[in-house]
Amino acid sequence: MAQNRHTLDMQLRAILSDILNLDADRVASFTNETGLFGHLPELDSMAVAGLLTEMEDRLDILIEDDDVDGEMLETYGGLLAFAEAKVVGN
Repeated sequence: MAQNRHTLDMQLRAILSDILNLDADRVASFTNETGLFGHLPELDSMAVAGLLTEMEDRLDILIEDDDVDGEMLETYGGLLAFAEAKVVGN
């Protein structure tokens, strides 16, 4: 089932808020340039595993080990683009 970008954006923000225990208002203020991995202390290597698992579950996608790189986790926009490509390719 195809999703529009806004719906996917809202789902991804909810996932980040839930998994990282971040305030929803803080996550709502994220822009495409907002730094994630290396910028948010809550997003450490253990949290990345939980984040990716939750993305798979909620977005009904499969994330292969080869898909994961620093670029996709660097910014919110990068993570959203990654999620969008996975949903579209699904």
